[in-house]
Amino acid sequence: MDIINKTTKNGVFIIAELSANHGHKKETAIESIKAAKRAGANCIKLQTYTPDTITLKCGNDYFKIDNGTIWDGRTLYDLYEEAFTPWDWHYDLFKVANDEGLLCFSSPFDNSAVDFLEQFNPFAYKIASFEITDIPLIKYVASKKRPVIISTGVAELSDIELAIKSCKDVGNDQIILLKCTSSYPAPIEDANLLTIPEMISKFGLKCGLSDHTLGIISPVVAVSLGASVIEKHFIMDKSIGGPDSSFSLDEKEFTEMVLAVRQAEKALGKVNFDLSKKIRSTRRFARSLFVVKDVAKGEDYTLENIRSIRPGYGLHPKFLNQVLGKKAKSNIKLGTPLSWDIIG
Repeated sequence: MDIINKTTKNGVFIIAELSANHGHKKETAIESIKAAKRAGANCIKLQTYTPDTITLKCGNDYFKIDNGTIWDGRTLYDLYEEAFTPWDWHYDLFKVANDEGLLCFSSPFDNSAVDFLEQFNPFAYKIASFEITDIPLIKYVASKKRPVIISTGVAELSDIELAIKSCKDVGNDQIILLKCTSSYPAPIEDANLLTIPEMISKFGLKCGLSDHTLGIISPVVAVSLGASVIEKHFIMDKSIGGPDSSFSLDEKEFTEMVLAVRQAEKALGKVNFDLSKKIRSTRRFARSLFVVKDVAKGEDYTLENIRSIRPGYGLHPKFLNQVLGKKAKSNIKLGTPLSWDIIG
């Protein structure tokens, strides 16, 4: 967790999810990591599985996708065969990320993937949304004593509570939760980003957003609600195609998201009721009490000859009722700021 704290000391931790966006070309994956660095990501995330470690090569109805996704009609095995990142690429991908100054980690989908990834000394592991119910996997991941980032896209409250407990049961409390909507793409009205501050309050953990909505609005709003991590699918160029390309940000879009997130952070600033030197100097244009009509010596101050107006060189407007009915000490011309030394 320390490495995330250090990385995010000046801002939200931004993860570029490579996923399947490499077209099964290692050089594309390598160039994508370099592009993610240019776009301002803090980290590149991989997925470590094979079709056989994540599902079965079976064509019966159980294994067919048919719930209104962009992948309907395909089998799980067919989808993952297209999407997986070959394991022998990981050596070069971790090295390139390190050379680029990016952190690199992965979502393992079974114990063998965890064992394989350990050689790269990843700073964390990610539990994907659909693995949040795989308690044996979560416990095995957590047993490695690295931070565990958990997406909650298909989780009920009890699933989140059990996943957290499972990590803690093996002595690991380095947990980050990501609000997620597991639709591809996710309708923005289903983002329910108000869940983020509720998760922070309820679980006392760092929380963030794993976003599948189109565009960059959700990440920016999430930051305003306390998200400390943003994960977004990244593709170097949408012409690469692939199963995740339609809801991924290309380099230009990802760059715009990073800039918007950083601007949002600046806008949030900190709780502060003190005025800066510059703003304090503008207070002279605030309202104050002025003589707005010539007043003769001994004449009463009334609502006809004094008013609260801009600028702010006269008495505070809160003194208006105290001044009314008092007499002018001398002849006072219109445009004179009211002060106690001209009030009898």
